[in-house]
Amino acid sequence: MGFIRKIKKTLTIGRLYGFGGLRGLFWVKLLRWREDSVYRRWIVKFDTLDETRRNSIRAEIQSFSKQPLISVILPVYDVDDVWLRKCIESVQNQLYENWELCIADDCSPSPHIRATLEEYRQAESRIKVVHREENGHISAASNSALELTTGEFCVLLDHDDELNEQALFYVAKENNEYPSSKMIYSDEDLIDTEGRRYGPKFKPDWSRDLFYSANLITHLSCYETALLKRIGGFRVGMEGSQDYDLALRVIEEIDDFQIRHIPKVLYHWRVIETSVAASGDAKPYAHQAARDAIGAHLERTGKSAKVSETVHRLHRVRYDIPEPAPKVSIVVRANLEPQENEEYLKSLISNTQYIPKEVIVVGKGTGPGKSDATEAYFRSKMGWDCDVSFVKASDQRSAQIYNIGSENASGEIVCFLNAGLRPIGIDWLAELVSFAIQQEVGAVAGKSVLTDGTIADGGLLIGVGGTVSVSHRGWPDMADGNITRLKLIGNYSAVSVSGMAVRKKLFDKVGGFDSKHFPNDYFDADFCLRLREKGYRIVWTPHAELLRTQTKEARPQNEQSQEALFFEKKWRSVVDRDPFYNPNLRKDKGDFRIDLG
Repeated sequence: MGFIRKIKKTLTIGRLYGFGGLRGLFWVKLLRWREDSVYRRWIVKFDTLDETRRNSIRAEIQSFSKQPLISVILPVYDVDDVWLRKCIESVQNQLYENWELCIADDCSPSPHIRATLEEYRQAESRIKVVHREENGHISAASNSALELTTGEFCVLLDHDDELNEQALFYVAKENNEYPSSKMIYSDEDLIDTEGRRYGPKFKPDWSRDLFYSANLITHLSCYETALLKRIGGFRVGMEGSQDYDLALRVIEEIDDFQIRHIPKVLYHWRVIETSVAASGDAKPYAHQAARDAIGAHLERTGKSAKVSETVHRLHRVRYDIPEPAPKVSIVVRANLEPQENEEYLKSLISNTQYIPKEVIVVGKGTGPGKSDATEAYFRSKMGWDCDVSFVKASDQRSAQIYNIGSENASGEIVCFLNAGLRPIGIDWLAELVSFAIQQEVGAVAGKSVLTDGTIADGGLLIGVGGTVSVSHRGWPDMADGNITRLKLIGNYSAVSVSGMAVRKKLFDKVGGFDSKHFPNDYFDADFCLRLREKGYRIVWTPHAELLRTQTKEARPQNEQSQEALFFEKKWRSVVDRDPFYNPNLRKDKGDFRIDLG
């Protein structure tokens, strides 16, 4: 049946998307096969310990200023004995020894469960077991295990999965280096019934909007025990997404800086027929529970939004736009010749459903000020639903052109475009506005694709593939991207000016684009980094789609320019480590492929 489904899927893609779609499908499959092959080599090189390394870790543990007791929470229900034993022994094999394993058997009908758990409990004083008298499902069982805990932190573990032997060491290390941490998560991979590891998920650092789209945390996840108990533990009724719901309630109680990411593969999901790791459809009820959890979280935090299903049964958050809707000023960098602008503006306005708006076209001229002749031409010829004005700019520096456009804007939101970008769907601007009006968001941008169906702009990467590069550039539009990031709303350190929306008051507050130091390049990245420095999130959404009709390179190639050198000096820490690009991936190319060193 699996083979037949694959054939049907291939035929459907060919029918709907033609040769380009089939080429994209082949590209994605090839990339996945190559990734698993490279990952096997990566494991040997970077994630296989010898005794010398183990002894080094043990010595480092002894140097810790504190060695917190870590409680591992393990709910158990009717799992095969072989997987249960491997799970328990993965805890026993931890290099960090100050742990306790808190197990709750959820009234399993199979007699081997009690026998196995009692065997380990009697042999190991650090293992605690409670046998529930009635089956209450995973939330209730997890709470029973939570009641057994006495540690400072809790790590969650499923009954057929395994911890990497370094897992608790890195958790303790992170807590020593960042004592304010309350929530810690790591990278993860899959492990089959033969013990083969594959399918790594190399995650970015904390990305709130990506977390709303998919459970970025999953495993390994670690929480301050007192915090878990204070919020009431796991919520009964959220079975299937109880961990997601727990994390959503936790982040309501802490600051973002208290959420730490360990870029190490510390957790191995067991792939068996009924596991979530094997298929997202193994537990279909979990998807709706996840959306319910996100919706409840947004309501508790005062957000008016709707949560719907998107690709792979993941999630899309749509924030409501208030009435009356805020006015948007669309600033377009373009030529001022009427005939050249007519076709573009007709396409832009007819494919932008959002009202109210104005369009401000900024381009070449002999001096500043409005072009009355051009405005009169369009006013007499077009019956559009918005004002269109034209501003001449003698200063042709890219940053200054956009600044001039913003200075002439009367809208609450400013959206920057160039004449090489055309809307693909009519809702693109509403999508951008829905994020731009959120007070925690600094700037938002959408996805742009080239006419050949490949990604032109998927967010900006800092210090990856150059000074600044475009995320997923050149990937087929139909591809999911790294951990599905091409299909999900998420965060980046910066987004491109082309398709960027920002509140005008905020734009003015931070001084707009720095045309002095970055007259033509990097001014958008610099602007976003200044926003992040002030605590604002930078959002990228694939649901605001634009077609790039120009094939010019999106970013400059001269990494030795004065602008590049100044940018790298000013933002050295981000250039060295972009928090939204995992350090286990290649920095030279920025293509999200595994780095073998």
